[in-house]
Amino acid sequence: MRRFNIAVLAALTLTTGLTAAPAAQAHGGRAPLGIDNCTATACHFDVPPGVYDVKVVLGGDTDSSTAVSGESRRALLPETAAPAGERVSRSFTVDVRTPEGEPTGPAGTPGLDLTLGGSAPALADIRVTPARHARQIFLVGDSTVCDQPADPYTGWGQQLPQYLRKGVSVANYADSGESTVTYLGNPQLWATVQPLIRPGDLVLVQLAHNDKTTDEATYRTNLETLVAGVREKGGRPVLVTPIVRRWFNADGTLNNGTALLVNGLGVDHPAVIRSVAAAQDVPLIDLTAKTKALVESLGVEGSKALYLYNEKRDNTHTSVHGATVYAGLVRDELVARHLVPRGAVRVG
Repeated sequence: MRRFNIAVLAALTLTTGLTAAPAAQAHGGRAPLGIDNCTATACHFDVPPGVYDVKVVLGGDTDSSTAVSGESRRALLPETAAPAGERVSRSFTVDVRTPEGEPTGPAGTPGLDLTLGGSAPALADIRVTPARHARQIFLVGDSTVCDQPADPYTGWGQQLPQYLRKGVSVANYADSGESTVTYLGNPQLWATVQPLIRPGDLVLVQLAHNDKTTDEATYRTNLETLVAGVREKGGRPVLVTPIVRRWFNADGTLNNGTALLVNGLGVDHPAVIRSVAAAQDVPLIDLTAKTKALVESLGVEGSKALYLYNEKRDNTHTSVHGATVYAGLVRDELVARHLVPRGAVRVG
């Protein structure tokens, strides 16, 4: 479940030129954090690691439709239309860190890098400022969650930021190939994440796919350790059951151990997660149940687009489309369980 290819972002063509804008406030004596830091296809801001608010003004002389991604292929702003001659303002908050993607991956490029996408991108202005009082959503997980470096692989955590408004950012510390055992044991992972948690931050934990040889007692203890570690820092733990594998029975259901993440020792990972959540009074996002219902409703053929079956014969990892849909399920659960205010998310 580990992917090491480094993605190469495809060049995009803007149909309208960029217009110079007044200089923004300098950050630590550096160049103004505005449109002067952009080309026709991308922006680079020479900022240190931290959390930043980004305000974009979209639109041009013709109809436009612009999406914004950044860092390690994170979706930061969904495609947004602007009629000809009009301007549309949107804002989001982004986590800048090193490594910029998977914690055990390459460092990436220093600073904040944004890429302009969409069917007809047009950027009229942009401002980047240090975020104040931003809430972080930390993600602890595996390759189905992480910021995957190479297309077509995409984790649902990679798509989650586009659903959040300014003031809430995603710090995705999920890493390919990790189990509860390895995540706790690797100093680049939990030992790095825990000190970053501040009071009130959410920490979503989805680890199961790689606990193939973890016995039930150890798995339960590891989840309890993560919960206790989040609470020790004043954070709010949220346990997330794993997304299903697309592994159908002859009757069109996913009622089998492969699909529902029961390991070779008979450990029913979703069931243990539910049990720990109840015993520890931890909010639960039952992504296993949500994704099972969706995959079964789409059927054998329709569900292929959610995963990388057509590209890789892969029934575990999600496509960009699948990751986006699954991130939407997480967004809905965050709101439904009052973990984030409804006004903090984008809908539709």
